[in-house]
Amino acid sequence: MANSAFPQSPDQLFGNLFSDVQLSRVFADSKTFVDCTPKQAPAEVVAQYESQKSQPDFDLSAFVHAYFTMPEKVADKYVSDTSISTAEHIDRLWDHLTRQADGASIDGSSRIPLPNPYVVPGGRFREIFYWDTYFTMLGLKEAGRANLIRAMLDNFAFLIDEFGFIPNGNRTYFLSRSQPPYFALMVGLLAEAAGPETWATYKPQLLREHDFWMQNQEKLSDETPMGSRVAKVAGQYVLNRYWDDTPRPRPEAYRQEVDLSHSAEPLGVVPDELYNHIRSACESGWDFSSRWFRDQKTMTSIHTAHILSVDLNCLLYSLETALQTIPDEPDAAGPPSEKFAELSNQRAQAIQQTFWNEDTGFFHDYDVVEGCQTEAVTLAGVFPLFFKLATPQQAARVHDRLKADFLQPGGWVTTLHQTGQQWDWPNGWAPLQWIVYQALINYGFVETAREGRNRWMDLNDKVFRATGKMMEKYNVVHAALTTGGGEYPNQDGFGWTNGVYVAMEKDVKSERVNE
Repeated sequence: MANSAFPQSPDQLFGNLFSDVQLSRVFADSKTFVDCTPKQAPAEVVAQYESQKSQPDFDLSAFVHAYFTMPEKVADKYVSDTSISTAEHIDRLWDHLTRQADGASIDGSSRIPLPNPYVVPGGRFREIFYWDTYFTMLGLKEAGRANLIRAMLDNFAFLIDEFGFIPNGNRTYFLSRSQPPYFALMVGLLAEAAGPETWATYKPQLLREHDFWMQNQEKLSDETPMGSRVAKVAGQYVLNRYWDDTPRPRPEAYRQEVDLSHSAEPLGVVPDELYNHIRSACESGWDFSSRWFRDQKTMTSIHTAHILSVDLNCLLYSLETALQTIPDEPDAAGPPSEKFAELSNQRAQAIQQTFWNEDTGFFHDYDVVEGCQTEAVTLAGVFPLFFKLATPQQAARVHDRLKADFLQPGGWVTTLHQTGQQWDWPNGWAPLQWIVYQALINYGFVETAREGRNRWMDLNDKVFRATGKMMEKYNVVHAALTTGGGEYPNQDGFGWTNGVYVAMEKDVKSERVNE
């Protein structure tokens, strides 16, 4: 659960007012109210609500609009010019997606102020998101905006120093969970532009990032194989899972999750456990997907917290690998670099033994409770190739499976199950397009890598010309202009789509020069 010393989230601050607003559907999107800013101190607003709500002519919506300032969508008023190229549109859009350093914190606001400028995804996402930022940075690097990359890294360092980890985003309602740990890869990006000394600058925060994910590992045993974000496999390896144990609906999706718990209870699902699994899936960034469902079909079967995730463990391998390469300073705190060499080697072995499936020719997640791999075949299984952890033989089999099952007219589809969830068939997402693209190149499957890349970029171009927008996700199966699934409409902006497009375009240009 979130530390009691952390700022309170809107559901805690506003109590009955919060739940009444969310359950009464004052706003179509549950995220709107949690991003509102009270015009008075929260206690005063709550007191006014309690004194007024029993009046016969009381109007809850009018009350909320009188006592709160409504949030605005990011770049909502920006008018696109579809006569220019997609790349030029993205270059013009960076400034519209950039927030300047935040001022002092506002009493009752869910925003956690950041000391430096930062890029937000767009649309309803008015704050930073942890893993989004790495893929956004790919584009900023090619745009020559290293200073903005450094500013955003410094914001993440600030959050680690302040809270001990990087939250899902800079909102109080995100302080119980993180997201996929890309901080080391972000430092690597800046190091490419600013020099290798960059690594030493952020070493204290890299160490704390590792501490966060490995917290409570010393408490694991055969009797207690899971704790926080760690779990012991076969009494031998310690690997990681996504985790958030706050036993409440997420404030930004309150109504949907209360409704889901009501439908799940007759099936024997305990609401607190349901919320735990839902929030854990949100830490993964894949919210939501059949990947987390016991039956690969229904949300009520979600069991994320039981699952060791192949992508998460590959990312932590990259963090440990990075830490082993940073020279130790005299009297430096934390384990020496040799220790991280040992840890990364152990994790590499554990990834091979835990996640590879010889029968399917793919890497799978692992269910600690059941003591076996999950059946889901998803793009998460490509991460060992991205980090060069697969053997050439394994990579060849993953390539063949990708080409046969995942490659679609608009790029790589995320999973092979159509559930209506946004991280399932038929949707494709920019971060995973990048992971697959680089993974295939790492093992020499250049032709397939370029084919998937070109289909994705062509779809981005098609949608931009028709709508003037870069989208959060795309329907890659039918290469349609619109896509769906999930708990909110598709968003435009869009940070990570822009970043991946620009990074891929750099490669396209390089190929043309070399032809």
